[in-house]
Amino acid sequence: MEQLLHYVWKHKLFPLSPLTTTWHQAVEVIDPGLHNRNAGPDFFNAKIKLNGTLWVGNVEIHDKASDWYVHGHDKDERYDNVILHVCGTIDVEAKNSKGEPLVQLQLDIPDNVSKHYQELLSIDQYPPCYQIIPSLTRLTVHSWMSALQTERLSQKTDAIEARVKQCNGDWENAYFVTLARNYGFGINGDAFEQWAYHLPLRAVDHHRDDLFQIEAIFLGQAGLLELNTIPERYQKDALNDGYFSRLRNEYLYLSHKFSLQPMDYKQWRFLRLRPQNFPHIRISQLANLYYNRRAGLSQLLEASTVKEAKQVLSTSVTEYWATHYTFGSTSIRNEKHLSPFSLNLLIINTVVPILFAYGRHRGEEKYCDRAFDFLEELKAENNHIVRMWKECGLPVENAGDSQALIQLKKEYCDRKECLRCRIGYEYLKR
Repeated sequence: MEQLLHYVWKHKLFPLSPLTTTWHQAVEVIDPGLHNRNAGPDFFNAKIKLNGTLWVGNVEIHDKASDWYVHGHDKDERYDNVILHVCGTIDVEAKNSKGEPLVQLQLDIPDNVSKHYQELLSIDQYPPCYQIIPSLTRLTVHSWMSALQTERLSQKTDAIEARVKQCNGDWENAYFVTLARNYGFGINGDAFEQWAYHLPLRAVDHHRDDLFQIEAIFLGQAGLLELNTIPERYQKDALNDGYFSRLRNEYLYLSHKFSLQPMDYKQWRFLRLRPQNFPHIRISQLANLYYNRRAGLSQLLEASTVKEAKQVLSTSVTEYWATHYTFGSTSIRNEKHLSPFSLNLLIINTVVPILFAYGRHRGEEKYCDRAFDFLEELKAENNHIVRMWKECGLPVENAGDSQALIQLKKEYCDRKECLRCRIGYEYLKR
């Protein structure tokens, strides 16, 4: 309930009856103050009138007045500048570290706000605010979607910066790790990221003109050149066709040369995975991309349009995998090019965040602007999250919109953070 009190105070959603302190002073809230989410009072630099006299200072909010003592504020000098103690229930007189009594206000949450808040927390139909969405103004929707889009990009930027740090400041390596992660297309994302960290790209560069050796290192470091990683029914055929053994022998030689240690193959997930997404296929595509010198950051930065970015990332499998999905099991020939759908996802989840993060890092706005331009140009993603919001009446025109709505669901709806959501605000105040 204290969280809701914070919200009511911040947005001045007060009851219709006059606000008065326990000392019968009339309260007029000029400015609720700046909400503080760190240590110290809840709201800084609030402006209130007590019986017509202007007071400027901090405001502390508690569910019960006695929480002042529970939290030790009576011994903390940081709280001596509290000009008003706002509580859901006044059960004691509160005093600061100087022994001075605080001005206290019992704030009753309006019935409609309390009712609507409980609805948001308890309604089973998802999302709980669906009723109000069709009535939202275009300005409200647009501003919130823009904020969500930027928020999502910022989160992805934080993840990229963490990879740069782990790669000792090497943006090239961090870009490859990011690209690899998104080759997992969700299910194997974590495994692909760990695999990329296991790849000594400086060592691979010595064999960049030999696609077979690149593939051997790539598959070997993934732990996929062990016989027990092949389904038992295919092991004999895998040994007989020769390619598996050649790759394994080559990897043994290269792993000894460069002191390589493969990742644990058990990190890879195959259950309910479409064959097109098998790690062998995606790794072969990445090996081809690397061999053709289109897996570097510089090539990406030179792509000024979505079309050019797609040309950079377009790839297919090596010859063996055109007729295989796993070692030993032959299939109808298919060069397994990246699909238009996959390319769009790679641009949304790899190219755009990298451009934004690198632009911020270098202080070059052109890359940040290009990131947003790409999102506007690309079609919206078609997944269950986007379809749900569309059914509720939210417009989805491009990939920027779909990214915003994914952020809305994951960071607000799933976490029941309705009090931080602008749609939640509109729902509460109606």
